[in-house]
Amino acid sequence: MNRTDIDLDARLLYETLRIRLVELRLIQLYPSDRIQSPVHLSIGQEAVATGACAALRPDDLVFGSYRSHAFYLAKGGDLRQMMAELYGKATGCCGGKAGSMHLAAPDVGFMGSSAIVASTIPHAVGAALAAKRRHTDQIVLAVFGDGATEEGVYHESLNFAALHQLPVLFLCENNGLAVHSRISARQSYDLLEHADAYGIPTRRCTRGNDPRAVHETVSAAAVRVRAERRPMLLVVDTYRQMEHVGIGEDHHVGYRTAAEAQPWRRSDPLVTETELVARFTPEILREIDDAVAFAEESPWPGADALLADVA
Repeated sequence: MNRTDIDLDARLLYETLRIRLVELRLIQLYPSDRIQSPVHLSIGQEAVATGACAALRPDDLVFGSYRSHAFYLAKGGDLRQMMAELYGKATGCCGGKAGSMHLAAPDVGFMGSSAIVASTIPHAVGAALAAKRRHTDQIVLAVFGDGATEEGVYHESLNFAALHQLPVLFLCENNGLAVHSRISARQSYDLLEHADAYGIPTRRCTRGNDPRAVHETVSAAAVRVRAERRPMLLVVDTYRQMEHVGIGEDHHVGYRTAAEAQPWRRSDPLVTETELVARFTPEILREIDDAVAFAEESPWPGADALLADVA
């Protein structure tokens, strides 16, 4: 299927379903120990990535967090190379050295992700400074969770971006949790009001599992950032269906209940759009099968790769 031949809503659903099915396959594979790193799954949050990346130009840049399978794929990262990276194989997008939490595909503008909370936010600000000095009309998307806003570098990055009027779009995937801690137990500030204190315009999307709603929000913000060459903050409310790290659900742990998930599950387009899901699933599964086979058959890195690319 040529994805450019279907309308925007169908294309957004296709990309969202693709991410969901990839991660469901990872859940199946993980107990085999073929995957050589911890995984932070985006199940429930996929629409944030698909809606946001569809609103960007190919030359716009994205910096992600450790939970970035979705943004890697939505920005155009190669699925074969991602699967091989999770297997630790030499054909992976980072040569098998990075694993799930450090994916990168700079050839399509996904500049990297990191296991260190908030650490890619200043990188995004630096890339936006470079875009300003080079006089391009690129914008840079910095993606992070609500827990990252508690790090000092987040505050410093907002200040620097506002002070120097940089074309960076800060996108907070707000699932209300930092591992097991709710936002009400962690933050005395409001995310939007805090950014407003720096003079940064803000907007909120409360329907973070709806790729069309996210796309409309990010599109409007991207137009503004590109035209005005100044930062903006978006908060997208979403729900993480799986545990913080790993392949299981965790409602039995006690910090949240299964009932909280039900409104999100009921409004999940991957549940409600049954006809399109049935139409798109076979092709996506064939692609996933191919990526798994590629990873299985790929070679391990050799000893000569041990110190390669080490600065």
